[in-house]
Amino acid sequence: MITRVVTIEMDDRLSVAKEIFDNVSFHHLLVIDEDNNLAGILSHRDFLRALSPNIGTAAELIRDTETLQKRVHQVMSHNPITIAPHCDINLASKLILEHDIGCLPVLENNHIVGIITWKDLLKAYYTA
Repeated sequence: MITRVVTIEMDDRLSVAKEIFDNVSFHHLLVIDEDNNLAGILSHRDFLRALSPNIGTAAELIRDTETLQKRVHQVMSHNPITIAPHCDINLASKLILEHDIGCLPVLENNHIVGIITWKDLLKAYYTA
């Protein structure tokens, strides 16, 4: 589990997510609501699907850059599947595979304490 989690707010614009994704090596942002509760997940894949493919190219037009003005809640995955910190690695693996997802937010008493990704699970199995 990774305990240093980066969050983004539901009403943030995709330009904020772009800034984060451009400067980090991970692919999931946990989305929080106004009460700091988990509201969803914005994956890098979700983010890229929402943007115009012309951004940053010679063909870029104003309407292309306007896609960065969408709000995170418009493209995030809602109602994410979560796991508790005491759950074992087999349950985490099962949930990721059954639901075809890339990560599981880790919640304790409804507070975000971490995130576990398929890469974390693969590393754990490899080193076991």
